[in-house]
Amino acid sequence: MTKTADLQQLARDHLWMHFTRMGGYRGADVPMIVRGDGCYLEDANGKRYLDALAGLFSVNIGYGFGEEIGQAALEQMRELPFYTNWTYAHPRAVELAAEVASLAPGDLNRVFFVSGGSEAVESAWKLARQYYLVRGDKRLREHVGSSPERRHDAIFANLRTPTRRYKAITRHTAYHGTTLGALSLTGIPAIRVPFEPLLPEVRNVRNTNRYRRPDGETEEEFTADLLAELERTIEAMGPETVCLVHMEPVQNSGGSFVAPVGYWRGVRELCDRYDILLSADEVITGFGRIGAWFASERYDIRPDLITSAKGLSSSYAAIGAVILSDEVAAPFLEEGSMYTHGITFGGHPVQCAVALKNIEIMKREGIVEHVRAEEGAFRAKLETLLELEIVGDVRGAGFFYALELVKDSETKETFSSEECEELLRGYLSHAFFDAGLICRADDRGDPVVQISPPLVATEREMDEIVGILGTVLAEAQRRMLG
Repeated sequence: MTKTADLQQLARDHLWMHFTRMGGYRGADVPMIVRGDGCYLEDANGKRYLDALAGLFSVNIGYGFGEEIGQAALEQMRELPFYTNWTYAHPRAVELAAEVASLAPGDLNRVFFVSGGSEAVESAWKLARQYYLVRGDKRLREHVGSSPERRHDAIFANLRTPTRRYKAITRHTAYHGTTLGALSLTGIPAIRVPFEPLLPEVRNVRNTNRYRRPDGETEEEFTADLLAELERTIEAMGPETVCLVHMEPVQNSGGSFVAPVGYWRGVRELCDRYDILLSADEVITGFGRIGAWFASERYDIRPDLITSAKGLSSSYAAIGAVILSDEVAAPFLEEGSMYTHGITFGGHPVQCAVALKNIEIMKREGIVEHVRAEEGAFRAKLETLLELEIVGDVRGAGFFYALELVKDSETKETFSSEECEELLRGYLSHAFFDAGLICRADDRGDPVVQISPPLVATEREMDEIVGILGTVLAEAQRRMLG
């Protein structure tokens, strides 16, 4: 086993960490987590941390099931360590697809496996783009039959497939992944700009940040304004060219934005009116985080597509999925049709075995029910932090929350870019870590602290989270506000 000091040098020399300012580790130790159990992690120096971020909003069952899940992986390795889902199937992919379909809302009964969240989002957009072409070809065949002459005549009589649809609509500040297609859907300028020009054409509409809505605007007016902007955007882009509206049920980036009353019903109605596919990005919210197997069910979103990953395996394996409705799948199931897309590791048998065991554990332990039962208590504990002047808002649902930090809780005045740098990176990130709490201090929108623990967290862990947050934020308030 490599010694800790040697690991540190190897990390500095060779490891390139994700979304990390690598220059900060010249001559400094790289934080190195070596083991976990329940909601807790331990670093190479033996220090314990309460993981209030569940890895990256993803270790839903916590860190205590490695042996059981490892046994499932071992048994699958012995039976069939790998085969693809290209033309062939294998038992674990079939079983997992059926299990996921049984948990998904409505008629979302088809499952296309990928390796993670960005791939799921990219695959959903590609699927939406091709759907209209395949559907148009199917309708053309139904009209003219198989005769080449009649098909030729129909094309010249304008009985052809619709205008190519390729455009998409997402929301400001929303994060949908980092591959080029998924990044094109992401509404965060700071992580888009280095890679522009991105794929055309995506437009962002307002997100559902209730805390920052205009003073005096009612919930109903807020909903109406959001939907009116969405409709104007569809019209401006050309409805016949838009294939996808892609949104998170609870938006992560910016800080756990929950939609106002009537919003999802209105989005669904607009998508129906303009014949646009509605895609719910449930890479984070799927598999229990909001107190339901899918947040789309809790909020009655009725999407045509769901993108998922993270909680599907509780991140014990790299797996994601696009879940699609019977209606969207139908034209691809016609003889001669094909979704022309594939991922080598999509539906990997070991990943599927791990995901099946994860879902089995979640059912056995009543984890989704636990989140639903403890949601109110968790929120109430977090809301005690509103007594601090620096905490302006507590928002979210289930086990997925954010605290928005402000200079003045009465006026909601926010911090400048320079002040955010000092507050978040200069103090909070280090202070939380030093205090034994892993969470995220983020300013991709207004500055927030994101809290999203494993779904096995009890009131004991909740109290510890709130206690550390209170101590560290009180010191931040002293530093920033005097």
